[in-house]
Amino acid sequence: MRSDLQQCFTFLILVGALLSSTSVFAAEVDEALVRAAMSREGRLPDDLARDSRSRPEAVIPLLHIEPGATVVDIFGSGGYYSELLAGVVGDNGEVWLHNNDGFEAWGINGLRDRFDKRDPGNINRHTRSGINLDLGEETMDAAIIVMALHDIYVIPKRYNGEEYVPVGRPANSKYFLEQIYQALKPGSRFVVVEHAGDALMESEEVFDLHRMVEAMARSEVESVGFRLIESSDTLRNPLDDRTMIVFDSDIKGQTDRFVLSFEKPSS
Repeated sequence: MRSDLQQCFTFLILVGALLSSTSVFAAEVDEALVRAAMSREGRLPDDLARDSRSRPEAVIPLLHIEPGATVVDIFGSGGYYSELLAGVVGDNGEVWLHNNDGFEAWGINGLRDRFDKRDPGNINRHTRSGINLDLGEETMDAAIIVMALHDIYVIPKRYNGEEYVPVGRPANSKYFLEQIYQALKPGSRFVVVEHAGDALMESEEVFDLHRMVEAMARSEVESVGFRLIESSDTLRNPLDDRTMIVFDSDIKGQTDRFVLSFEKPSS
């Protein structure tokens, strides 16, 4: 009798260990899981139209997250990426849709369509002032910023009747990036998607086009402690000569974009 109980006890321990190891080594979010989220019934028409030019099935896996993760979509505006992220992290995960007043106003129509009379998933709308992220320390499993990092470096200007003249200074980029670094848990990823700028232009001119030179983006992000781990050419467009502002109808939605995936070191 005792032998039978010992065998049963041993079996239960083995089963428990197996279940534990299965949870520890849960599958990362891959292209298939993102495509499943993209296929969710009831997605907004504007989101469906954007899919082919944003290729989230190639971008989101660079976050190397698992279902149940907590992810922040920085300057997420109307929430396109936030809803897809909510779909892959599931009910046990959470997405923080971060905006400031400007980005929220820019995406207000998308926000209304997304949140009024429909359920976009487990999304925490997190609007703060300026570049104050208010994310805490080591609260996030991943972070993403899509075509908005350049805005930190843009010099505010106003038209005086003849030309655009500076009326302020760029934001404190180091403070901004340090907040992201502090918010991420060790070993977590930070993905940057950005409109590519021409390295032969002056930096101010590049930022006026709402673009960013890839080498500068890498240098700036790495300067606060991140390490570049991988990149993707999935959004590259060699037909974009990088001389037009990204809002120009001839290039809007078709810009040459780089995608960089950084890691906060584990130690």
